[in-house]
Amino acid sequence: MRYFVRIYRCIANYSAMVPDLLGCVATACSVEKVRRLIGEAIGLHIDLMRQSGETIPPPSQRLDFTMDETSEKEFCTWVEARSPEPVSS
Repeated sequence: MRYFVRIYRCIANYSAMVPDLLGCVATACSVEKVRRLIGEAIGLHIDLMRQSGETIPPPSQRLDFTMDETSEKEFCTWVEARSPEPVSS
């Protein structure tokens, strides 16, 4: 699955969030690492939603996005994520 991700530059790191998956976030010291971590977080987030019986929201196909004067420290990307393999008992 491919989810839309917003990445924010903070003072000493980068933070990422997934608008389609509320509460799905990651932080790291580089863009590459935060992209990798948010990809893992998406998979884990979806897995936990499945385990608790929640409906998995489909990734947005279209987004309305507005840039403003504070957006110089923010950018958006798509991240491919897979759900982790189930753990055998």
